[in-house]
Amino acid sequence: MAAIPSELVESELFGFEKGAFTGAVARKPGKFEEANGGTIFLDEIAELNLNHQSKLLRVLQEREVVRIGGNEKIKLDIRLIVATHKNLADEVKKGTFREDLYYRVMGLPIELPPLRDRGIDVLILAKYFLDDFAKQNKLGTITIAEDAKEKLLRYQFPGNIRELKSIIDLAAVMCDDNNIKAGDITFNAIRRDDSFTLEQQTLKQHTCDIIKHYLKKNNNDVVATARMLDIGKSTIYKMMQLGELS
Repeated sequence: MAAIPSELVESELFGFEKGAFTGAVARKPGKFEEANGGTIFLDEIAELNLNHQSKLLRVLQEREVVRIGGNEKIKLDIRLIVATHKNLADEVKKGTFREDLYYRVMGLPIELPPLRDRGIDVLILAKYFLDDFAKQNKLGTITIAEDAKEKLLRYQFPGNIRELKSIIDLAAVMCDDNNIKAGDITFNAIRRDDSFTLEQQTLKQHTCDIIKHYLKKNNNDVVATARMLDIGKSTIYKMMQLGELS
């Protein structure tokens, strides 16, 4: 719905008669009429404005559609499927989505969990995107190393599936010997305010990341870093000896 200009929504969905408006040189059936006897899928339904929502509600209630500029009532026998990335109940409370339309379209809700809650699915999807990218670009067989898999599983994917595909496509180009390693996995999340929570890590892992960040900032000056973080320099030296800051 977001891809259709607001002024064209009604004609796209419900159709129009010849001469109904300037440029209407012939009758054109709308999407509902074309879907008669089958299924119509309205993606991002929450993007419809309130005016178009009321017209959609009338079509669903009456089970009929009238083309713009016409009088004929076309009976409909359709299955309606809608999708949205927004919480429609919240949109109703905000007044941006009609409550009566909400109850009309919420027959059997199916919630798709975000990628961060899909567990091992991340690796299945990563392999699918990788194989597809390699095939399209004639790169041969590319594998994902264990450390790269672990890095993917720890990440929160604020950009969901599209972000995963982008990450895998880039890693496929950057890797050596057709084997993606952890260093080839690059995260470029837009939401930097919660960057420390983007990867699921232990407190110790977060601590190591923070110390490494400030060591780099201080040109590996342990004393300056310890003073900045208010920790003992012996703590940093010990972590270095254990290889935790490598």
